[in-house]
Amino acid sequence: MSSNYINAETELETYEGNDLGLTYTAAYSQFKVWVPSAFTVSLVLYETGGNGSANSFLNSRDSGRIIPMQREAGGVWQARLSGNLKGKYYMYRAVFEDGTMREAADPYATAVSANGVRSAIVDLRDTDPAAWDGDKSPQLQHPADAVIYELHVRDFSAHESSGMLYKGKFKAFTETGLTDKDGNALGIDHLAELGITHVHLLPVFDFQTVDELKAAGEASRAEYHTEYNWGYDPQHYNVPEGSYSTNPNDPGTRIREFKEMVQALHSKGIAVIMDVVYNHTYSVEKGPFEPLIPDYFYRHDYLGRLSNGSGVGNEIATERPMVRKYIKDSLAYWASEYHIDGFRFDLMGLIDSVTIREITEELRLNINPNLLIYGEPWTGGDSPLAAKTLKGVQRGKGYAVFNDNFRSAIKGDSDGWGKGFVTGEYGKEGAVASGIKGAIHEFTDSPVETVNYVTAHDNLNLWDKVLASQGLRQAANLPELDNGRLRGGGDVEAAVHAANPYFGIDQHNILGNETVRRSLLANGLILTSQGIPFLHAGDEILRSKYGDHNSYRSPDAINAIRWENKQTFMPVFQYYKGLIELRRTHPAFRLHGRQEIERSVEFLRCDSGVVAYLLKDNAGGDVWNNIVVIFNANPEPVTQSLPDAADCWNVVVDHTYAGTEAFRIVTGHEVQLEGLSMMVLYDGYGEPAPRAKIIEVHYDRPDGDYRGWNLWVWGTGIQDGQCDFRQMENGRAVARIEVVPGTESVGYILRLNDWEEKEAGGDRFIDCSGSEELIKVLVKDREQLDGGDADGPLQLTS
Repeated sequence: MSSNYINAETELETYEGNDLGLTYTAAYSQFKVWVPSAFTVSLVLYETGGNGSANSFLNSRDSGRIIPMQREAGGVWQARLSGNLKGKYYMYRAVFEDGTMREAADPYATAVSANGVRSAIVDLRDTDPAAWDGDKSPQLQHPADAVIYELHVRDFSAHESSGMLYKGKFKAFTETGLTDKDGNALGIDHLAELGITHVHLLPVFDFQTVDELKAAGEASRAEYHTEYNWGYDPQHYNVPEGSYSTNPNDPGTRIREFKEMVQALHSKGIAVIMDVVYNHTYSVEKGPFEPLIPDYFYRHDYLGRLSNGSGVGNEIATERPMVRKYIKDSLAYWASEYHIDGFRFDLMGLIDSVTIREITEELRLNINPNLLIYGEPWTGGDSPLAAKTLKGVQRGKGYAVFNDNFRSAIKGDSDGWGKGFVTGEYGKEGAVASGIKGAIHEFTDSPVETVNYVTAHDNLNLWDKVLASQGLRQAANLPELDNGRLRGGGDVEAAVHAANPYFGIDQHNILGNETVRRSLLANGLILTSQGIPFLHAGDEILRSKYGDHNSYRSPDAINAIRWENKQTFMPVFQYYKGLIELRRTHPAFRLHGRQEIERSVEFLRCDSGVVAYLLKDNAGGDVWNNIVVIFNANPEPVTQSLPDAADCWNVVVDHTYAGTEAFRIVTGHEVQLEGLSMMVLYDGYGEPAPRAKIIEVHYDRPDGDYRGWNLWVWGTGIQDGQCDFRQMENGRAVARIEVVPGTESVGYILRLNDWEEKEAGGDRFIDCSGSEELIKVLVKDREQLDGGDADGPLQLTS
């Protein structure tokens, strides 16, 4: 513990301005850094990025120009230099009262030299691709409409079969028109063809464990790639990772190429989610915070030791004011500068619930009302944090959490032979049914508070897990790996070449293979359940990672997506594509609220390896009157009775095909399913009433401060409870309430956070008995204003 230790009770000056870091113009540059406990702070201006000489400022040949900084209120030190400093580099040098002197990069740096050695001065407008101002995020009408695809930047393009020029780089996402020898779309065109709405990128900020210069050298020499990591080891939170850049030595290149990637995905109608790691840093002493603000950014136990809820030696003290501010500032920067569409929080359990709530509210209100926000509702170990963001804490708060209950019910354990519903274990049917209903009777208030998944980058991927549960690892000759190396030593690439994870598949009957069927059943559940579906990249082409359950530092031989699998397993790809199309075409699979699910979902059977349910009465405004969904996890066929609603049912999904068009008809009141298969049937088309009326509440506060304010609504028939203000319009905060048509009135209360305060006047009601599909209500100075004409001016009510 350092002599400058700041304990949890220490109160330091705080700063509320939004100009920390570098403010660059051609005429001057302003530098601001929060270092409240320093005796003096200096700006050190360098000509080089520090990679050509010793990193220590005491030994560096580029010794730098030292500029004293001035202390201002709030613990901020500031320096303003005239002239155009573009192309130079800088560091901060702090001296503390005990004589300790430390030099460090700017925690708020938005550009750095190779390997993050020094902060860089760039003009961010120089990094904008052509037409960047016109780049628009794809519109998401509701979080339930999302289909998320989790992907590692390098995995996407590293394999020779990708056909991509920029292997392992951001720019690989800009390569369009690529096909294999059979004419199948590859790369970004494959993603668009599959039909997903969001790409979730594993960490793409600057991380510490890959030598960017070595990685660039290997790429240029086309050597076997050894520089690999998932990226959960933050170094510079506000800078893209340099190993994914074509030139890590140029600070602007990684920024421009990251933006080109986002722009390319947006042009295909695909939104971009960043996986962010604000719960820990790779190291403490060499991390982005410790040198300048000793101990403040890290959580400690009651003995003053670093707490280790992350499992990697430290955890960020998100509950402290300036830590919370840093995280919010960082996220706002990515959302605005890079047009990012959502964030997935690693170990969200270690981020206090107040911080997550404020992030969700402020980012949507101030930057993008459609941002998707979700995370892992667990920790990696014990933590002294009291207000952990665990499962259930997200109720009504506008963000989602991963549903590991559903995951485990579907497949069993994550790394071993343990079984679940699709892998042969009876007794999981009830837990599967709960997941299908969006966990609304478990830990959510709304289906869009759960992210449904069966596998992700962690643990065995889907194909390898199903093999393990069948006891087929040895038959597939999968190697035993640990930290990217063979346990007994040897050549990983040779071991991969000797393995055969697809040994049992008959190329003439791919969908008849047992392992294939179990894997399709697993993600068939995910793609037809209420909530937000999440797929791991490559599942749609039976990707294997050769039994490596923790491939965070394994080579390309393990991690790279093998694009030749698309042609080999085309029926599997088509099945996934059909299920995604089914989900995106039919709102019955994308219900918006708890009350809507309770009204629309009826279970027909839930035992003996079979789960069957009915989506009834044009659920969610669907054109199909009634939809039956059946999952048979038994190896042998089963017979399932059908509702009396009709005598004839149209099949759109069975063991041979998935899509939106009926390809066969079932008559009578029962149907037989093949073993290890699913089926989706509908009875006929109808003309449903409009799904919902929309009430827009425009809230006008004289002080203009909308932080923490929300609505508590009831009587909607779709989703009662907390309703957030999601955007600003004409200086007012706007919330949208969905109401079942035919509702006479809806009640609401204006409140601050969780009943910390509420507007005077008690319960209020909005008349929605008219024929308008959009009703606008203005709440101002404790009076309700109502516009009868949706397109007309807002008018004062009596």
